[in-house]
Amino acid sequence: MTLNSLKFKLVIAYDGTAYQGWQVQKIGTGVQEKIEAVLKRYFPSAPRLHSSSRTDTGVHALGMVAHFEIPQSEGKLPAPRLAIALNAFLPDDIRVLSAKRVPEKFHARFHATGKQYRYTVWNLHALNPLLRQHAWHVPRPLDLKRMRAAAKALVGKHDFKSFAATQNYEMESTVRTLTRCDIKKSGAQLTFIIEGDGFLYKMCRGIVGTLVQIGYGRFPADGIHAMLAHKNRCQAGMSAPAHGLVLWKVFYQPQRSRASERKEKKASVSR
Repeated sequence: MTLNSLKFKLVIAYDGTAYQGWQVQKIGTGVQEKIEAVLKRYFPSAPRLHSSSRTDTGVHALGMVAHFEIPQSEGKLPAPRLAIALNAFLPDDIRVLSAKRVPEKFHARFHATGKQYRYTVWNLHALNPLLRQHAWHVPRPLDLKRMRAAAKALVGKHDFKSFAATQNYEMESTVRTLTRCDIKKSGAQLTFIIEGDGFLYKMCRGIVGTLVQIGYGRFPADGIHAMLAHKNRCQAGMSAPAHGLVLWKVFYQPQRSRASERKEKKASVSR
C-alpha cells in the first residue's frame, strides 16, 4: 500500500450452497469472484480482496472479513455507503454487512487473533426442511453428555493433525489452540461452537463428525486424547458435511486511535 491509497475492511455474510468456496476458482465460482466483480464497477483499479479465511465448497459465513485497497483518487464513495452500493449489485446469497476505512497496516488475515465457527446438527428422525441446506441431519439418538465430555478434551493447545484433512502440501505446524468447544441444545437442534487461534483444513468438520460418532457410541468419550496423540487422520472420526458449517466471527485486537498512539509515543520519549 502506498501513501496515496486507501484501505477498506469488509464484513461479509454468504450462503455457500451455490459456490465452490470463498476463493476465486479455475473451475466453478467462488464468493470472492462475485464481490471483486462488483468492486470493479466502482473502482477502475479492480482491487483484489484479501480475506481472513478460506471456506470450502458449500460452507457458509456470517462474519467473513476481507480488505482491499484503492488509489486515493478513486475514494469518492464514502465508507458508510460502500456496503449499500456493493449490495445493490451482489446476488441475494452474498451480503456486505459493513464497510469501513482501516489503517494502512491492517491485514484481514495476518492480524486476525482467532475465529469462531458454528456447526448445526438436526438430531431427529425427520429433518427440518427449512434447514436442509444449513444443518447435518443425524437421525440416530445421541448421548449429549458423552459428546460434551469429549468436547472438553479438545480445548487447549494440541496437535490437531488427526482431525484435519490431508492437503497436497506440507504444513509448517499442525498445532493449534482451541479456547472453546461447546455444544448447545435447543429441541432437536445441536449447535457446536468452536473457537481457536487458527484452524487446519477441514478441522472443524473433523471435530464435529468425531463428536457425533462418540454420541452414538462409535468411539469412547475418553478416546480424544488417544486420537490427538496418534497424529493420524485415520484414528479420528468422520468429517461432517460442509453445509452445516458457518464461519461465525473473526476476532481482532481492538484498534487504538491515533490520539492514543501519539500519547503513548510522547510518554515513551519523556521517559
